[in-house]
Amino acid sequence: MLQEVMDFYGLEREFRNTGFFETDGWRRLYQELKGSIVAGHLVALTGVVGSGKTVTARRIRTELGKENHILVSAALAVERDQVKLSTLITALFADLSTEKDFKIPTKPEVRERELRDLIRRRRKPVALFVDEAHDLHSKTLVGLKRLMEVVREAEATMAIVLIGHRSLVVGLRRAAMEEIGARSTVLELPGIRGQEREFLNWMLQQCTAKDVEPQEIFTEEAMKVLAERLSTPLQMIHYAWRALEAGHLTGQKPVDRDTVEDVLAPDLNALEPSLARLGYNPKILGETLDAKPAEIRAFLRGHLAPGRSQELQSQMLKLGIIAS
Repeated sequence: MLQEVMDFYGLEREFRNTGFFETDGWRRLYQELKGSIVAGHLVALTGVVGSGKTVTARRIRTELGKENHILVSAALAVERDQVKLSTLITALFADLSTEKDFKIPTKPEVRERELRDLIRRRRKPVALFVDEAHDLHSKTLVGLKRLMEVVREAEATMAIVLIGHRSLVVGLRRAAMEEIGARSTVLELPGIRGQEREFLNWMLQQCTAKDVEPQEIFTEEAMKVLAERLSTPLQMIHYAWRALEAGHLTGQKPVDRDTVEDVLAPDLNALEPSLARLGYNPKILGETLDAKPAEIRAFLRGHLAPGRSQELQSQMLKLGIIAS
């Protein structure tokens, strides 16, 4: 089916293999982040689900590596909910050590001293990138802050770049996390906001054969619907491909507005999926609002008593989870 759809519409690659969409917003973000790293900040780099956090972080690390003014380390552990401070320290040793058979000390005090001295010897700012950082335990965040202080006391520089959902920032700004949140620099991924149509055109151009034009794949009306109704690269890739699959089944080329409308989820921008894009599933939302899971489920489905529903909405507004 995949190859048949690609051949029918003249595609040479899948939408999900398009690469990196560079914008003015991305370039500004890169310069801001680079300045924060050189200053040794703890940075929270956030964005909604599907905005391209992981792809952007990979591009940032690549660019920093090319410039070679900052040493880059990245935690690669897959089980993010089990990542601890020791895991992140191991990542730093693995990326920064220049000795072939170097062994990481097992005793915490000796380990931290060795890491401090290693960073000082490298004579460049160090940036540790931690993806899915919204899953980190608060004790791990506090440990990272202390590690940065240990490095700073040795007159060296280490920055931590926490990459995660917007829920990461809300968590950092809670009173209980003031020790970390007050010291954090928050940067938000611009994504494709305001450039949805440009992204769609770019995506099609990246994937089609040279002699195929975007209007041969989607009608102008269909392109307009995709650009107006979708807001992230992930959504654009997913629903544009589903529209092509539906169009292929009926031999439709270019795909029209009705076909696109048919494949778009009817609850695309309802409360529950909108909160999920911010990193809030019912469990996390319940913990954040100190509400029972049953209450959250009823609230998301519109079945909660009006008074209690209003109370939860007020809490979400106060915390910055939703905008007024």
